[in-house]
Amino acid sequence: MKLIVCVKQVPDTSGKVAVNADGTLDRASMQTIINPDDMNAIEAALTLKDQLGCPVIAVSMGPPPAAGMLLELKAMGVDKAVLVSAREFGGSDTFATSQILAAAIKNLGVDEDDIIFCGRQAIDGDTAQVGPQIAEKLEIPQVSYVADIKKEGNTLTVQRMLEDGYMTVQVQTPCLLTCIKELNTPRYMTIRGILDCDKEPVTVLDYNALKDDPLIEVDTIGLKGSPTNIYKSFTPPRKGSGMMLEGSGKETVEKLFGILSAKHII
Repeated sequence: MKLIVCVKQVPDTSGKVAVNADGTLDRASMQTIINPDDMNAIEAALTLKDQLGCPVIAVSMGPPPAAGMLLELKAMGVDKAVLVSAREFGGSDTFATSQILAAAIKNLGVDEDDIIFCGRQAIDGDTAQVGPQIAEKLEIPQVSYVADIKKEGNTLTVQRMLEDGYMTVQVQTPCLLTCIKELNTPRYMTIRGILDCDKEPVTVLDYNALKDDPLIEVDTIGLKGSPTNIYKSFTPPRKGSGMMLEGSGKETVEKLFGILSAKHII
């Protein structure tokens, strides 16, 4: 049994956001972080590793500097790190990305008791599409928005968050789960993990390693081949300062009513 976690390095949206002329993010000029929901997926896998002793493999698609992020995950307890990196993959949309990641996971092998974890969604795209698309391409069952996991043999009992409550779902392995922040609290790197994280190099899968996999449609990967085109990307304008009205009496209410009426809000 092994636990495979898909992880993405994303721009730190709390800092500078830069956009290229073609509408894509200028990632090279932006600070990066590990996608927050993916950290919950990592913690879910590491928790099962603590219980069952099975290995955890982190898989990420991105440029060569993403290897540093994978070393951080190894310092947390991940056993093996795989970086899927090639110029041919750059600019891929969710359809293309899921093809490539599915091929990379297939390259690792998907056994009958394996579990694949993804974060709910990435903060740079917010589509929540890649995880479910990977499951479809690998032809395995999936459960999204996972808030609790219990494992008995090859059966997982999963609590799935809905807008107004929870749904309890049983699913057989191999399967794919997308994790939300309510599932757990990610752990920190350990001193021993930091010292040992680079003893085994990050495995790199390039274009030549994956291009012949039948899961990949060569004409629909990369920026030019992606079916989804970016119409426009921009930095949102900074909001102006708000207006504070003091008091809680009738005069304050009438003043607020007058302001909202003048702006045709009410």
